Amino acid sequence: MNAVREVQWRPVLAAAAAAMAVAGLGVAVTNLGPWYYTLHKPAWQPPDWLFGPAWTLIFAFTALAGVLAWRSAGARPRKALILCLFALNAALNVFWSWLFFHLHRPDWALVEVGFFWFSILALVVALVRHTRAGSFLLVPYLLWVAFAAALNYAVVQLNAPFVGG
Repeated sequence: MNAVREVQWRPVLAAAAAAMAVAGLGVAVTNLGPWYYTLHKPAWQPPDWLFGPAWTLIFAFTALAGVLAWRSAGARPRKALILCLFALNAALNVFWSWLFFHLHRPDWALVEVGFFWFSILALVVALVRHTRAGSFLLVPYLLWVAFAAALNYAVVQLNAPFVGG
């Protein structure tokens, strides 16, 4: 009985660890120093304190979606595809933060955010075949990144040109 419980918890622990790792990498490359605070931002940008709770909820939903997909995917090739899509999305998530906050290149981040958004859409489409609930859990992520893309666009419009990187 204990072995069965352990096996049931492995995907949960793996998804939680992966979500925490992606969040940690994102935080590590995010520098909200003087450069960020001197950027002109649109009046409709949420307050900075809202981003942490929003991303925490998104990562929790994403981890849960991953667990639901893993448990319902069945065959190894399907699970491998799901893992690859989540890994691609994680890399694009961190890469966007690195471009925007570390390299100070919102213009480059604006190009990358399209790929980032499509990686989420690919997950939504792939997961719906296995778990509608898991797919639905990714919709807030998709909407949040669409909002972030609009915000990114506004920052580029208000502050361009950018140099360096």
